[in-house]
Amino acid sequence: MERDPESEHGMAKNFHEVVQLIAREDSRYEPGAYFLVREGLDATLRTLKPERRRQPVHVSGRQLSEGLRAHILDQYGPMSMTLLDTLGVRSTEDFGNIVFTLIDYGIFAKNEDDRIEDFREVFDFEEAFEFPFLSEEDRRARRRIRKLQLRPAERPDTN
Repeated sequence: MERDPESEHGMAKNFHEVVQLIAREDSRYEPGAYFLVREGLDATLRTLKPERRRQPVHVSGRQLSEGLRAHILDQYGPMSMTLLDTLGVRSTEDFGNIVFTLIDYGIFAKNEDDRIEDFREVFDFEEAFEFPFLSEEDRRARRRIRKLQLRPAERPDTN
């Protein structure tokens, strides 16, 4: 994924207006989620080596997800999970949905290898955004609880 160069210059698309249009047509995510992903892409691009930044740079879904994680943790710390939940973002798949919506609206560009599946299960949100702020004892306890929690389809039939 990359920022669409045409949206950066002369015939620039007003990002705020595009996000408002998206929000009217698709209520899955709060408008702030689109701004957060755009900021995260910019932050990810800034972390690339300077010699690579002279040319248009492409990042994969996995790279962008990891870059978003680093950016969100850096900017929002212990409030990261609360912010993401408020914006309606609960998984890396949601990052992908937002990115591909921005592609559809001409804000981001993609190449022929980019797929929304590249964002599937890149990392677990609880471990990424909550665990860094828990004590090791609390992390172990959370992991034990998660192992005990079975999805309804995995529960044995009690009939």
